[in-house]
Amino acid sequence: MGLTSRARDEKAHRLASDAVTWFDREAALCEFQDARLGERFRMLLKQIGGDIGQSIPMVCQDWANTKAAYRFFSNERVSEADILSGHFKSTRERIAAAKGPILVLHDTTEFTYQRERPDLIGMIKRIPKSNSRRLDGKPQTYTTCGILMHSSLAVTLEGLPLGLSAVKFWTRKKFRGVAALRREVNLTRIPIETKESIRWLENLKQSTELFEKPSQCIHIGDREADIYELFCAAQEVGTHFLVRTCVNRLAGDGDHTVATIMDEVVVKGLHRIEVQDSKGNPDQAVLEIRYRKIRILPPIGKQSRYPALTLTVIHADERGAPKNRKKIEWKLLTDLPVQSRGDAIEKLEWYSLRWKIEVFHKILKSGCRAEDSQLRTAQRLTNLISVFCIVSWRIFWMTMLNRSAPNASPEFVLTKAEIQLLDRLVKDKNPASTQRKTLSHYLIKIARLGGYLARANDPPPGNLIMWRGLSRFIDIATGATTLTQKCG
Repeated sequence: MGLTSRARDEKAHRLASDAVTWFDREAALCEFQDARLGERFRMLLKQIGGDIGQSIPMVCQDWANTKAAYRFFSNERVSEADILSGHFKSTRERIAAAKGPILVLHDTTEFTYQRERPDLIGMIKRIPKSNSRRLDGKPQTYTTCGILMHSSLAVTLEGLPLGLSAVKFWTRKKFRGVAALRREVNLTRIPIETKESIRWLENLKQSTELFEKPSQCIHIGDREADIYELFCAAQEVGTHFLVRTCVNRLAGDGDHTVATIMDEVVVKGLHRIEVQDSKGNPDQAVLEIRYRKIRILPPIGKQSRYPALTLTVIHADERGAPKNRKKIEWKLLTDLPVQSRGDAIEKLEWYSLRWKIEVFHKILKSGCRAEDSQLRTAQRLTNLISVFCIVSWRIFWMTMLNRSAPNASPEFVLTKAEIQLLDRLVKDKNPASTQRKTLSHYLIKIARLGGYLARANDPPPGNLIMWRGLSRFIDIATGATTLTQKCG
């Protein structure tokens, strides 16, 4: 049915007003089948974003709103695609406004649940039972239920998350595991379309569609992304990739492998990086950099379907044997040009940003507490997690914005009413200062509401502090708005 003309007018008026909020902007471009679903989604985004980590009854406050939320998440006309459609469009706008290359970080995570009816959700993995073994001595296991999510996050070279570009959810009717499958079939000969790995290709293509210039986009993944079909798909759509490789493929004319070629490559330079050991203590590592452009062949069973590709292999191996941490050994594969030591180091720095999508997943689980939900079916849970995805991005975005663009205008993130409230609520540490109040100034105030001390040598506030501060600030802002309305 879509939006009625009246609903469109109300939405346009809301976006044109001075009091436009972040959830207005993220929800404005959604197209639900019914305008009422769009309004309910906007309200839920506001409620969940305003009380991060709380249960649905807690954020809704009364039975009428709670019941409406349950109905929304179980509605057959609502899907994760509908919920995230507006956010994807907003991501496209932020990408268009950004300059330079954009990194699209890909990763898979899982949400586990305990249910009396696990079949209503699906299976994901086997977990060993504590202090329980079979007759042959091997530990007994049980299959746990849950949902898997493959997400793609667009970030700038400074690490600022611009938004999600693609998300895929799925469950399994049964779980066998890779080891069991390998005993029966050669996984490299199975068509990619019949494997769960197809999600990498689907997200790559969907993410690339958000770019006016696909060549601006570099897709980054860990060893799970070392998929030959993924490399071919990237070339088909005109985009780029940088992945950590784990497969020793045939190279050249097929009479040797990538590993044998790289063993002959001399060290092209050294690179010193700052790291932490297992106890969190600062440390340094010296990496030996090697790289070479190599003609790489597809798997033997798929050589009639896919062409050989000329790609660049980058190896970064740490000198010596470090204490209290694992030795750094990175093997990267890319279609980007690497012609010098500086180019190779640049690609290593880009790949090092991959961990940011793991931070995003941590916010989903620890901040929004996505695994604490008691919803009973996979459909309801995926719809709820989709809302959490938008809220988690918002927290991550504000945290990183304080670091990447501290001198921006505060109105880039906050409304005028929110700025005025923060000025009254959190006193300036130096009231006599005549310097212009920047975005960082107000984000620090929000962080102080979450327990940040803002001492001279303190590092910038992290995601935990930001979501605590945001939750408290939104509660206070809601109370202030209610009081103003009652008092006129």
